[in-house]
Amino acid sequence: MEKKEIKHPDKADQGFSTGAYSAAVEVDGWLYISGQGPIDFKTSKFVLGTIEEETHLTLHNIKRICEAAGCSMDDIVKCTVHLSDIRDFDRYNAVYAGYFTSIRPARTTVQSGLGHGIKVEIDAIARIPGKK
Repeated sequence: MEKKEIKHPDKADQGFSTGAYSAAVEVDGWLYISGQGPIDFKTSKFVLGTIEEETHLTLHNIKRICEAAGCSMDDIVKCTVHLSDIRDFDRYNAVYAGYFTSIRPARTTVQSGLGHGIKVEIDAIARIPGKK
């Protein structure tokens, strides 16, 4: 089994690590994306805002990682979503729904204690087209 690290293409300092993990790992045509949040990778700072704003930025980050690996949001088959307040579900879900144009991924959404004051964190699994 060969693993390949996929980095966020907008990360300002590719040599700087935010932790002991990869943004994503590709193996056997599958892409495993680590939990992403509302971070501006050009400045390496969290961008706190409404649940809608944070969800947009979080999904934008996932989209950029997918693109770096050669796939799209429509290739995502599973997401796990952590919300700091489950009462934000309807507002987050309205934004989330707009990022998937075909069959939506299987999904788990839970309330979790999140760091840095963020409202949402999402990880994902995608199948890269044409890869085996």
